[in-house]
Amino acid sequence: MNKKLKRSRNQQLAGVCAGIAEYFGWDITLVRVLYALLTIFSAGFPGIILYIVMWIIMPLED
Repeated sequence: MNKKLKRSRNQQLAGVCAGIAEYFGWDITLVRVLYALLTIFSAGFPGIILYIVMWIIMPLED
């Protein structure tokens, strides 16, 4: 099992949440909603900064 975490082409903004959902086999909408709620209830900025960092670090799928 050589699975790698990559940004998805099924993207709304950068494909980070969709990539996470595809990696774990979860529903993409559920991951997006949970990430948005987590970002809002954690004072917003840590979630936004984490998303930007993942956007830069995660490679785009082939």
